[in-house]
Formats: sequence, structure tokens, C-alpha cells
Amino acid sequence: MNGNAFSHGIIFDGNGGAKKISFEQLDEYTPSMGILWVHFDYTQEQSIDWITNKSNIDPIAVDALLSQTTRPRTTILKDSLILALRGINLNPNSDPEDMISIRLYINENIIISTKKRDLLSVNDMLLFFEQGIGPKNSSEFLIELTNRLTDRMEDYILDMDDRYSDLEELSIQSSSAKLRTSISEIKRESISLKRYLSPQKEAIFKLYDQKISWITEHDRIQLREINHKLIKYIEDLDSIKDKVSLIQEEISNNLSEQLNQRMYVLSIISAIFLPLGFLTGLLGINVGGIPGAENSFSFYIFILFLIVIVALQIYIFKKKRWL
Repeated sequence: MNGNAFSHGIIFDGNGGAKKISFEQLDEYTPSMGILWVHFDYTQEQSIDWITNKSNIDPIAVDALLSQTTRPRTTILKDSLILALRGINLNPNSDPEDMISIRLYINENIIISTKKRDLLSVNDMLLFFEQGIGPKNSSEFLIELTNRLTDRMEDYILDMDDRYSDLEELSIQSSSAKLRTSISEIKRESISLKRYLSPQKEAIFKLYDQKISWITEHDRIQLREINHKLIKYIEDLDSIKDKVSLIQEEISNNLSEQLNQRMYVLSIISAIFLPLGFLTGLLGINVGGIPGAENSFSFYIFILFLIVIVALQIYIFKKKRWL
């Protein structure tokens, strides 16, 4: 089978370790061998064929595992779970807010997961099994995976908060277009992340709210704590978005104030030169009867008259506190 279609298959040993199993060996698997976890790329034909025809799971679960588009959710199917969760995209040259989805079918004996892109949290799980500290059963797997997905969000959200703090300091000194673009970028990221995390919060809530035989009360408490962390991250994103909006508003107000000041200066200059322009235009018309045309001192007298008008205007503006 195409290696890209079948990512991996392992059988839990019940002590934190696992045994790898090839795609060809899947037909030989029985529940007595231990819990089976298989991970597929749902876009590949081989994956679609095995999940549809050989997995022996409910058609509803088949459709969920192979769905091209989905949002975070939890569906109870008898004593099994159908999950769609999202993790932050930390792959190279990728946007973190472009979340990666993972679809799961889980019961006491088997775990089937599907993906389109690699998720680092899945790699973490495989590493734990190699080190002998992996989950021992399906409920521990569910808790560890949701915990890894949630914890990986913390560093990125803290980084967003640090970026906001840096931009807040810069906004005091400048309101350049580059700064405004950076601020808008943080706001867009926070909105995008929250759009996926909010339904994921509801999905995890349903996990510990519903009664599943293989999820113990202690497991529910751990899922509740994971959900509390997720709620905190959503609140942090709301806080970042609100603070960024305040910076944007402040920058907008500063730009408006600068524009108003410039328009005010231009208005004062226009008000000063309006009567001067009128007088020079009136005396500059090329017709007879212009006063002082024959007097050699009339030009200097006119200049002095204009200076007096300007001084009078400035006096009036200052008295009215327009200057």
C-alpha cells in the first residue's frame, strides 16, 4: 500500500509501549491482540477502500472519517466516539492559524484516525510509545491527544501576546502603514484561531459530559481540566483581539488628529491670504482708474497696507484663540 495513505498502525501493549503493524497485517488483527490504532490519509484511494470495506465500523463513522470538510465536534455512537478535532499548524512555512484537522473513531478496542496533513501532536504520541510512556488504553489515548493538541496552542498564543506588547510600544512612537498591517495581522490570527477553538471547546465538553463505559470518572476530570485550559486560551484570544482593537482605534484617532491639525493650518493660511489675494487681484486688473497708478510710492504703500491687514488678522485670530 502507498506509504502516504497508511501513515502507521500500532497495537498497544498495555504498559505504555506498542508494537508496529503493517497494512498487510491488519487483516490478521483481533481485539485479543490489544488496542489497535491505525492512522490514514483520508484523501488516498487505498485509505478510502479500507475504511469503507474492511474497518467494519458504522457507515456514519465511515462518512465522518472520510469527510473532506468538518468542524470540531463529538458524536456518540453506541459505546464509541466519533471526533473531529483541530490542532495548530506548526509545520514549516505554514500559517499557524491554518488549523489542521484530525478525525477519529474510538472505542474500547480500536482507534481509527484520518488526516490530510501531518499533525505534530500525532508524532508526539508515536514518540511516547517508542519511549514506553504512551497511553495504556483508549481513554488515556483520548486524554493525551486532546491534551497535546491544547498544550501546543499555549506557546503560540503567548507569542501573539508578546508581539502585541511590542507593537503597543511602537504605536506610541509611530503609526506607519507597516505597523498598522502588523496589528491587523495579529487581529486576524486571533479571530481565526477562536473560530476553530470555540467549537472544539464544545466538543471536549461533550466528551466528559456523556457517559461512555470505557471513560472513567478520573478520565472525565482530566478532560474537564483540558477544557478549562482551552477556555482560558479562548479568553486570551478575546483579550488580545480587544487590546489590538484599542491600538487600532488609538492609531486611527492619532491619524485623524494629525489630519485635522494639517487641515487647520491650511485653513488659517487660506484665511490670511484670502483678503490679500482679493486686494492684489482687484488692483491687478488691466483697466484704467487704478488708484496710485501714477505715484511712484504707491507700491510700497500697498505692501505696507497688506502687512497691516495680516497683522490685524493675526491679532483677531489670537484673540479668538484660533491660533
